Amino acid sequence: MLTDLNNRGLQDILIACVDGLTGFPEAINAIFPQAEVQLCVIHQIRNSLKYVASKNQKEFMADLKPVYKAETIEGAEAALDDLEEKWGKKYPIVIKSWRKKWPNLSVYFKYPPDIRRVIYTTNAVEAVHRQFLKLTKTKGAFPNENSLLKLLYMGIQNASKKWTMPLQNWNLTLSQLSIYFEGRLDDVLDI
Repeated sequence: MLTDLNNRGLQDILIACVDGLTGFPEAINAIFPQAEVQLCVIHQIRNSLKYVASKNQKEFMADLKPVYKAETIEGAEAALDDLEEKWGKKYPIVIKSWRKKWPNLSVYFKYPPDIRRVIYTTNAVEAVHRQFLKLTKTKGAFPNENSLLKLLYMGIQNASKKWTMPLQNWNLTLSQLSIYFEGRLDDVLDI
């Protein structure tokens, strides 16, 4: 898929926000070496809770929150150390997962809050996927690829009418991105 995107003219990815699919960050960096890969924090939290006993989940989440809500990466790492100290013996697999994935889970800490809000989760993309699933799940088959594409296009057009919440401070976010990725957004911004 990434090679296909590259072959169709995609030359650069600034930040790729992905779920926890094994090997995906490496695949992205193989095709787009400058791309920063941010794993979805929400996916990581959900996966972590699978391994935490239900009686401990509320307390564990309260202790986990300072990790992903920290202002700085240093604060997040200190909170992760605290989490490990308290829960490491009881839930070593959860802590190990956070530690192993930390380089890709913590990418968003280098950015200001407006950018963080956009990149820490894949929920927006998943909302689009849910719309596509609603459209296609009742269909048995499509006569050709174009009929599927037309259905998806019309579905997005209809769904976008319901998406009335604009991304807060998008112009500020775009300006900040142009600073962090100097020269890589010039074509998009017509600079």
